[in-house]
Amino acid sequence: MPMQERYLAEEPSLAEVTAMAGPLLLEFGTPWCGYCISVQSSLAMALAEYDEVLHLKIEDGRGRRLGRAFRVKLWPTLVFLRDGEELERLVRPTGSAVIRAALSRIAA
Repeated sequence: MPMQERYLAEEPSLAEVTAMAGPLLLEFGTPWCGYCISVQSSLAMALAEYDEVLHLKIEDGRGRRLGRAFRVKLWPTLVFLRDGEELERLVRPTGSAVIRAALSRIAA
């Protein structure tokens, strides 16, 4: 599945996320965050190799329940899940290699 370019208008609930089968990447951030913007090309390169991974781009901030449920403190935070279970987390990742390594854990 291709990389999601825009943040979701409405975030899914924690129950919806944990019920999703297969590999899932949650990307928490905001459209105005410099760190979030800078990681986009690395994220796109890494995701291009993993078509089976569902990518959900979640806008985070005050009053956003999903980000609080995953204890997100800094942006971007990438949460890698398989069948609703968190297997890996990257906070402000640098480069596509570390993202690829985490994707390989959930895609296996």
